[in-house]
Amino acid sequence: MKIPRDMGGEELAGLLKKYGYQITRQTGSHIRLTTTLGGEHRITIPKHKPLNVGTLGSILSDISSHLKMEKETLIKELFGGGK
Repeated sequence: MKIPRDMGGEELAGLLKKYGYQITRQTGSHIRLTTTLGGEHRITIPKHKPLNVGTLGSILSDISSHLKMEKETLIKELFGGGK
C-alpha cells in the first residue's frame, strides 16, 4: 500500500490516537505527540497540509520502529482500514 499524498499533520495526529499518541504541545507549525504504549515515545509532526511524502515516511518509520511492527502493517492499519 502506498503512503497517502494528501495527508495533513493534524489528520495524522488524529489517526495516531489509536496507538496511544496524544498531543502534548504545539509550537508554531509543529505538533508534539507522546505515547506511553510500549514505553514513552515522542514525535514531532509538522502541521502542514499536505505533509511531504518523505517526511510522512520518516515519521511512520519512527513510529513502526517504536511499536515493533512492520512499516507496511502500520500503513495498512492507519490508511487502509486493516486490522
